[in-house]
Amino acid sequence: MNNSRFVQEFEAITGHPPLPWQEMLYQRFEGGAAEIPSCCEIPTGLGKTSIIAIWLIALGHHPGHLPRRLVYVVNRRTVVDQTTDEVEKLRQNLLARPELKQLRQNLKGLAISTLRGQFADNQEWSADPSRPAVVCGTVDMIGSRLLFNGYRIGFRSRPLHAGFLGQDVLLVHDEAHLEPAFQRLVEAIADEQQREKNRPESRRHLIPMPDLRVMALSATAREEKKERADSGAGHMLTLTDKDLEHPVVRKRFHARKKLLLHPIESVDDSGRERKPAEIDKELIEKIVELAKSLQDSGGAVLVFVRKVEHVEKIVKKLPHDVTEQLTGTLRGLERDNLVHVPLFQRFLAKADQNHNIDPPAGTVYLVCTSAGEVGVNISADHMVCDLSTFDSMVQRFGRVNRFGERTDTEIHVVHQVTFGKKDRKGKWKKNELDHCLENTLGLLEQLEEDASPLAIEQLEASDCLRAFAPEPTILPVSDILFDNWSCTTIHHVPMPGRPSVEPYLHGVTEWDPPQTEVAWREEVSVICGDLLDRNQPADLLDSFPLKPHELLRDRSDRVFKEIGKIGKRCPDAPVWLISDDGSVKILTVGALAVKDMKDRIKNRTVLLPPEAGGLRDGMLDGKSAYHSDAEYDVADKGTDELNRQRRLRIWGDTEAGDGMALIRVIDTEPDKEDFEYPENEEEGSAQTGVDRRFWYWYVLPRNIDDVTPASIRPVTLAGHTESVVAAMERIFTGLYFPENIKAALILAAQLHDLGKRRKLFQLSLGNPTPETWFAKSGKPEDGPRWFPWRISRYRHEFGSVLDALDQNQEFFRELEKLDDEMRDLVLHVIAAHHGRARPHFPEDEAFDPESWSTGREQEEAVSIMRRFALLQRRYGRWGLAYLESLLRAADWEASANR
Repeated sequence: MNNSRFVQEFEAITGHPPLPWQEMLYQRFEGGAAEIPSCCEIPTGLGKTSIIAIWLIALGHHPGHLPRRLVYVVNRRTVVDQTTDEVEKLRQNLLARPELKQLRQNLKGLAISTLRGQFADNQEWSADPSRPAVVCGTVDMIGSRLLFNGYRIGFRSRPLHAGFLGQDVLLVHDEAHLEPAFQRLVEAIADEQQREKNRPESRRHLIPMPDLRVMALSATAREEKKERADSGAGHMLTLTDKDLEHPVVRKRFHARKKLLLHPIESVDDSGRERKPAEIDKELIEKIVELAKSLQDSGGAVLVFVRKVEHVEKIVKKLPHDVTEQLTGTLRGLERDNLVHVPLFQRFLAKADQNHNIDPPAGTVYLVCTSAGEVGVNISADHMVCDLSTFDSMVQRFGRVNRFGERTDTEIHVVHQVTFGKKDRKGKWKKNELDHCLENTLGLLEQLEEDASPLAIEQLEASDCLRAFAPEPTILPVSDILFDNWSCTTIHHVPMPGRPSVEPYLHGVTEWDPPQTEVAWREEVSVICGDLLDRNQPADLLDSFPLKPHELLRDRSDRVFKEIGKIGKRCPDAPVWLISDDGSVKILTVGALAVKDMKDRIKNRTVLLPPEAGGLRDGMLDGKSAYHSDAEYDVADKGTDELNRQRRLRIWGDTEAGDGMALIRVIDTEPDKEDFEYPENEEEGSAQTGVDRRFWYWYVLPRNIDDVTPASIRPVTLAGHTESVVAAMERIFTGLYFPENIKAALILAAQLHDLGKRRKLFQLSLGNPTPETWFAKSGKPEDGPRWFPWRISRYRHEFGSVLDALDQNQEFFRELEKLDDEMRDLVLHVIAAHHGRARPHFPEDEAFDPESWSTGREQEEAVSIMRRFALLQRRYGRWGLAYLESLLRAADWEASANR
């Protein structure tokens, strides 16, 4: 495509013409996946998210040459996922602008998903692997999913997420220098995929699409990225002279930012080393003094400090009605809602402001930790901050006068004069972080009161690198680790040789303390005693996972301190302590608050009952008493992009979830002698209050984390199978697979639910006529809702494999027509289409209630493990997960449309 057409389409889809570097990147994309640069060193404020638009245009005109999905990874849990907002604007323009008609036709739609916020869990990105999609998420969310350990998703969905994020994907890592461990990890995954291709037994060539491609974005690239680029391992893209001469770039590069330094002495007049508490107190007082000195400016004043405790104290000392705070310790719900606060609008770029909200006039303050440094397109008029490492300071400076509109911007930095601690001999001893802070101060002094991007760009690169935050210890990954992480059906129990993935995402540091997440759920107090045997907490959390909007996160020591306060008020309240493998330990708050055991909450999730209290303005506060369930248990809150409620738990009203799929019924009195099915409960029970015996859990069908036996309406087995086959055939029209793979997976779609032809399974659906086979339960149009009950651990996928191999069944002849390799693939995809068979079915699930041979069941259970190991060697870890997920996507599409 000629350059003028790209310029026209870029302007139509983004609303502004491209910068020179953006035109250059498009030319790289035109060359295909192999020409994608490994690193783009582009300063903050020059439209890095436009990479999504560039990819989209290139994909539309060169289908098959570029990955179909773009995964945009940000480094902080920010107020609003502005990347998702930007992509939504792109999609709206794509649909509306007449000059983009050809591009629309070529792309055939654009899916948008994010792992938090309004677009969270809408399944668009995973529903149709042939459709272009943009997925936005954090390092934790994307990284854990790539390693088959997706946070906040059930084990059944983990292979799907790994497969669709690890194949046919361009992963764009924004501000990559802030997360070097994650950058090394995704590069290692891409390298491992190349090694998988080189194995003699490899069949990865049968998956005709790009593997994972990684592109790092950075305002200041670390040295090792430059070395890799210079050695030919990819290509680095940077600004050219043509960019620097562009009027928009010049304006932003020369943006006036007067830098003023304010020292704090580390020793007193007698030479005594001051205590940290003394220095902190003066630091806070000085920052507040400087912030108040800007009170007559009428501007938006941004305050940055490194410690949450400092944020809390500074906020209390600034004018209450014109001050907001932003920290990573805010619960997700309150953090997402902050963007709707009128005061916050003053800090947003004009294009991002909500014009239906009237912001306050005069001087306003936003006090932040590093949560406000990246991922949010804020532009303050002035800033006051403490000293951080140079990479962090560059991010902070980029949030002031971001677009070069002002000429009077001031940045005030309050800093220590000396770093480290004195030893017994009176000499200053510095750790690695102290040296970095000292080097940063030296760089700020070199700037001579000019903090413009141009002045920062002219600093010596080697000096900047020495002032970066110390790189964490980056743990090496290996083929053995990848193998162990891919065994997703071994869950809720420790597995030797399978460590937590968290250190591999962020690295290991001495200065970054462990974190703990906290949330509140009603089931913690409801599911207790004998109910725990029938409703395992880990299973409940698989069905109804904790989501980012429910969680707050803080340092483990701070969380433990607040739990101690809760324990004094309600020591006997139950609490669920959740490990990263999904296992749950049940304690009381009093037992959890025992000082000698404080380490056990590190890197864990604490799930409290609402009546335990402990929440104030979205922050953990152990002294705050309980007010209402609605304030604490927010699991049901949140709507999708169509303003539909995603999920619902409700007591004693079987019709409340109309239009949703019923995924679980909890009977809180299972041994009650006058037991009746809920649909036969006497009318009018609500006259004396809501019935608290039956608890109904619903999920919007298209938001179910894993395909379940539930839908809005009951679906016949024949009708569902026909729909899945049709969906599989449609998916393949947009993918370029060899005929033998297509035939194998379409046959798998035909056979995948044979195991539902069992009376036991039909009864578990609530089917009143189990002789008639259904695939899904629901509410018939002319009758009472069917209620699914877990009456056994039988897995229909295991039964489907047995039926497919039964020589007396008609399907066996179709399977026999395939060669051994394709037959193995069909049987594995059938076994794995609900997340099992990786590598096994648990012993209590590997049976058939109508089988005539126990030995046959045991033999097939072993064969399932053998096939998994064999096929993973053939297609690679992410390749096999991708092939499995094609059937799961077709199954999901057929189920979601019911």
